[in-house]
Amino acid sequence: MKYYIASLFFFLCFLNIQAQEKELTLKDAVLEQYGKFYPEHVTGFQWIPRTNSYVYLKGDTLKRSNVKSKRMEEQLTIADANQNLGTALKRFSGLTWKNKDAFYLSGDNSYYLYNFNTKKGEFVLKVDEAAENESLQVETGNVAYTIKNNLYIQTKDGETVAVTDNTDLNIVSGQAIARSEFGITQGIFWSPKGNLLAFYQKDETYVADYPLLNIIPTPGELMSIKYPMAGQKSERPKVGIYNLATKQTVFISPTGNVEDYLTNLSWTPDEKNVVIAELNRDQNHIKLQLFDANTGKLVKTMLEEKDPKWAEPQHPAYFYSDSSEDFIWMSEKDGFMNLYLVNTKKGVVKQLTKNKWVAKEIVGNNDKGTEVYFTGTGDSPLDTKLYSVNISNGKQRELTPVSGVHNASVSSDGKYIFDQYSNHDTPGVAQILDTKGKSVHNFVKAENPMADYIMGETTIGKLKSHDGFDLYTRLIKPSNFDPSKKYPVLVYVYGGPKAQLITNKWYDGASLWMNWMAEQGYLVFTIDNRGSANRGRAFETGIFRQLGTEELKDQLVGVDYLKSLPYVDSDRLAIHGWSFGGFMTVSMMLRNPGVFTTGVAGGPVTDWKYYEAMYGERYMDTPEQNPKGYEKASLLDKTQNLTGKLLTIHGSIDPVVVMQHNLSLIKSFVDNEKQMDFFIYPMHEHNVRGKDRVHLMTKVLDYVIENNKKN
Repeated sequence: MKYYIASLFFFLCFLNIQAQEKELTLKDAVLEQYGKFYPEHVTGFQWIPRTNSYVYLKGDTLKRSNVKSKRMEEQLTIADANQNLGTALKRFSGLTWKNKDAFYLSGDNSYYLYNFNTKKGEFVLKVDEAAENESLQVETGNVAYTIKNNLYIQTKDGETVAVTDNTDLNIVSGQAIARSEFGITQGIFWSPKGNLLAFYQKDETYVADYPLLNIIPTPGELMSIKYPMAGQKSERPKVGIYNLATKQTVFISPTGNVEDYLTNLSWTPDEKNVVIAELNRDQNHIKLQLFDANTGKLVKTMLEEKDPKWAEPQHPAYFYSDSSEDFIWMSEKDGFMNLYLVNTKKGVVKQLTKNKWVAKEIVGNNDKGTEVYFTGTGDSPLDTKLYSVNISNGKQRELTPVSGVHNASVSSDGKYIFDQYSNHDTPGVAQILDTKGKSVHNFVKAENPMADYIMGETTIGKLKSHDGFDLYTRLIKPSNFDPSKKYPVLVYVYGGPKAQLITNKWYDGASLWMNWMAEQGYLVFTIDNRGSANRGRAFETGIFRQLGTEELKDQLVGVDYLKSLPYVDSDRLAIHGWSFGGFMTVSMMLRNPGVFTTGVAGGPVTDWKYYEAMYGERYMDTPEQNPKGYEKASLLDKTQNLTGKLLTIHGSIDPVVVMQHNLSLIKSFVDNEKQMDFFIYPMHEHNVRGKDRVHLMTKVLDYVIENNKKN
């Protein structure tokens, strides 16, 4: 008996050890980070309007409950919805609440309205099969959409309205403009009651055509895109406002130059006006304009902001009540993104928040219009938390105090918060809180999905830049790390504006391929340098007119730190990055030769004169205004400095960092009789997605491992 118990104990221990020794494959690391390796979480959570009830998805089932309810949750399967509607929808796609009882669903170009209480639904309308950029107006049930360069409305009465009918393909309506800069993500804006439709229109007549090659047909075909490079002719924007009753459209043009930007459009609640941030092409002067929606004429300039570096409007005016006069404007003019109370007649009334950290997004307000809810970093720039601010007295509350990255929303009465978060130590928590932080209902407390896999340690650190700024770092070690050994290092870099690689969430912002690489005997290191996001203007604007200068200094602070570690092999440092990170990778290899033995640069910017006007001119001005800055940042005259091994990669139809960057770089290497390596991904755009991404990461990491060996 004793022998049996001992054997059983040994067997169970063996099974436990085996269970914890699964090896992560590179294929799984690339494809399954947001699949089987993503912690358990709640999907599709929505507060139901004007109630304390909510819905969320569990597989193909929609569940509904109430914060105070003790009853079992009600549920609706997609099969039940299909049976009622006579449809074959695969999921609850496009779920949008019309009121507290009924919601819209969409699929196969059709829209439906379903009543959760009566379990009955109805067909609303069907749009053209070629429709894109669809936008549903919840009150009326009408849908606006684009086909090619024109804008249409499909009404629930079966009428198809051509809002625009431009045969000139250079005139594009209803799509995002300015290459989706300035917070622009859409081109269609319904008025609150659906009586009017505002839309962006751009005239690209004077924008250069850029050639891309489609290799699918035989012979291949030219695909031209419009690409306004820095300092060259750009698009000319307008805002159209279509009146559904009169079937007439009025247009709003920039009040300054024709190539200035019209951004961050929003409606006043009474539908009489639109608010637009007008930005000059130099991107250093914002005018927040109020336009008459019936005439298109300027009513008033409500505020102006100027900055010697750049002024970038990122958020539309937020109307938090039924008043068409008072709204919230977000600005970083005091050094950090903060909230301001503005009146359409009086201009800026007061600064609502005065935080020395970054506010990110306004996420809602309570029914009374007395409090506004917004996300922000709080004291740690690695966090994202939910806050409220009282409009009348400016009192601010932290609603999600646990350190981490929170995705939160508030019930319409402001009494309850759905909070889903993770941090360095917590795979995931989903819960409902009251506004005092007490948990009312727990949905999920996720287990570590990597518990059975061999994983090393990830540590977050902090260094100082040469001029005193905090620089956050992330270091991933192998599971069998031995401090007495010497390890090669792969530095992963992005380094550009609007991005932050290191955050206080599960996996610390890292990709799982980095953990795979660590298990190959590497240290994987990242540092967020000057210019990266969520640190305030002083940190972010040091890059102005000199992209690649301060950023490289900060990366070298990271290199010096690595070299100071007794377990780092200083002779075996490699670097990899994509897009701006590709620019940083090649910059490091050519401007600081000898630091890294090996570099892999994907989709790299190699000369900012080839990059788009909207982004490039913000940080570099034009080549004519800043010739020395462009010359210093260019990599095309520095290829003679290469001493290590360099691989550059590009998608063949990249519309963001066009192929001219990489090909010009390669030509310079050839001219200087310098050998390097190049790989192209046919018919991929700016990044390589889908199953081909496994091929990409295999190529990148194999290249590093092969060329960063001991001499």
